[in-house]
Amino acid sequence: MRQQIVQLTALLSILAIGGTAGATPSAERQAQLLHLLKQDCGSCHGMTLKGGLGPALLPQNLTGKPDAMLIQTVLDGRPGTAMPPWRTMLSHDEVRWLVDNLRKGVDDAP
Repeated sequence: MRQQIVQLTALLSILAIGGTAGATPSAERQAQLLHLLKQDCGSCHGMTLKGGLGPALLPQNLTGKPDAMLIQTVLDGRPGTAMPPWRTMLSHDEVRWLVDNLRKGVDDAP
């Protein structure tokens, strides 16, 4: 039941901001986001994002995981784990951009 509530909340959050379309971060912000991903996220998920304290963030590891769940995890963290919420530092559109780039592979990101 809790998982269904979490999924419904994520879906409503996406619908409330206009579905999947969103603002693309500026080139300068994209560079900042990639730095954050490689350094801050990398400190737990491994500097090459192949896993560490947190799971791997490689494209093959994200297959089958809905964008809404990944975005919500980044924004709200995972209670009871080391995954902190990033909502105060990142917007929904920025997290969506990060998820899109993780699915492509960070080395291929702009």
